[in-house]
Amino acid sequence: MTPAAAILVGLLSTLPWALAIAQAAPALAAADAAADARVVFPERVQQGALVLGKVPPGSRVEYGGRELRSTAYGTVVFGVGRDATGPLQVAVTRPDGSRADTRIQVDPRDWPMERVDGVPPKTVEPPPAIAERIRREQARVTEARKRDDDRADFAQRFIRPVEGRISGRFGSGRIYNGKPGAGHSGMDIAAPNGTAVKAPAAGIVTFADPGLYLTGGTVVIDHGHGVSSNFLHLSRIDVKVGDRVEQGHAFAAVGATGRATGPHLHWGMNWFDVRVDPLLVLERP
Repeated sequence: MTPAAAILVGLLSTLPWALAIAQAAPALAAADAAADARVVFPERVQQGALVLGKVPPGSRVEYGGRELRSTAYGTVVFGVGRDATGPLQVAVTRPDGSRADTRIQVDPRDWPMERVDGVPPKTVEPPPAIAERIRREQARVTEARKRDDDRADFAQRFIRPVEGRISGRFGSGRIYNGKPGAGHSGMDIAAPNGTAVKAPAAGIVTFADPGLYLTGGTVVIDHGHGVSSNFLHLSRIDVKVGDRVEQGHAFAAVGATGRATGPHLHWGMNWFDVRVDPLLVLERP
């Protein structure tokens, strides 16, 4: 067979495949368009969950009276409070104007009571001057949690900031020196004093103060779209406001400052002012 004949045979042999691809192209394009139009949220979540959803890029998404940011891919995120009840309502308006309203059921959790004795009495029933100081300090932390950057660091798979026994769980009721307090706002991890604390996900430091009355050495790292982590009772802080930290970067050390009976790390997470459970974030599929 001459070279020219071989080329002709080769072209003829590929012609059916080329025709099949050309015929399938409209169906493939339609499938891609359908996939882009999907609105995907979990059917059920637990109290304290950080919820991720997928919407068509450019959609308007509303939840809890707030318009949610979405990434270029169409990922949105929001938090479910400790005492939230369902169903949750998420309203999505696609770029073409069509709507998709989603209802998410909330599974309740049992919140055990924990007794914490030996806490300095002034941190349980502070005198008026100390109470005012605590109010001012907490207002500063609250302000740091209002940040709403268009960064998707929250979409990383989170890692533990320190390794150790979980000595306090999110949401459990607290009794300090026999006096009932608010539900626990994070996860306590027991670790020796001075243990390096690593960023569970990348982000920007929005708060860093070594001397808050209740929480001692305190750092807040913003992960974008209103999601932040806070780290309390630190013995040392090695970052300042405005620093960017990457996942796994050591930025502080475990301590027992503020209202603490021994060295441990309190790791809390928020979606704006909604507290969420870091353990559920670690277990997120």
